[in-house]
Amino acid sequence: MDKLKYPIGKPNIPTEISSELLTEWITTLELFPEKLKCLVSSLSEEQLNTPYRKDGWTIRQVIHHCADSHHNSYTRFKWTLTEDNPVIKAYFEDRWAELFDSKTAPIQLSLDALKALHAKWVYFLKGLTEEDLNKYFIHPDGNEKVNLKENIGIYAWHCNHHYAHIEQLLIRKNWN
Repeated sequence: MDKLKYPIGKPNIPTEISSELLTEWITTLELFPEKLKCLVSSLSEEQLNTPYRKDGWTIRQVIHHCADSHHNSYTRFKWTLTEDNPVIKAYFEDRWAELFDSKTAPIQLSLDALKALHAKWVYFLKGLTEEDLNKYFIHPDGNEKVNLKENIGIYAWHCNHHYAHIEQLLIRKNWN
């Protein structure tokens, strides 16, 4: 069950983040929308409404979740650079995934949103200074401090994590 829930493992962000690793993560963010689109573009409605694991989200919900989550993250970056160590607003991703749009909307809406958002986000990230990257926000769950470098790594992992959810289901179902 853990392998289905975390097909690439849980995030493992090093304490020392090299510029090479940061570039790799930003490249992951840059390529994710097109990579995801290629993975899911030929799926039927029935396939899109298939959960990637027992009691998991459908492929459709995963795609809409990525758009919602990444939008929230982009906003957190902006808050961090315009406020002093802001306490960010968390959200109930499980509840968002149960909303009407997450369960029924065409995936093209979120694929388009991801394409635009990631283009803007990557442009923004490439312009950040070392000082900017070391600024942090405070996550209300446990008052954890997260610096922007770490958050880039978390979202590169997030891209790969959800891509793997879908890819592994396609392999298990022999849909590729």
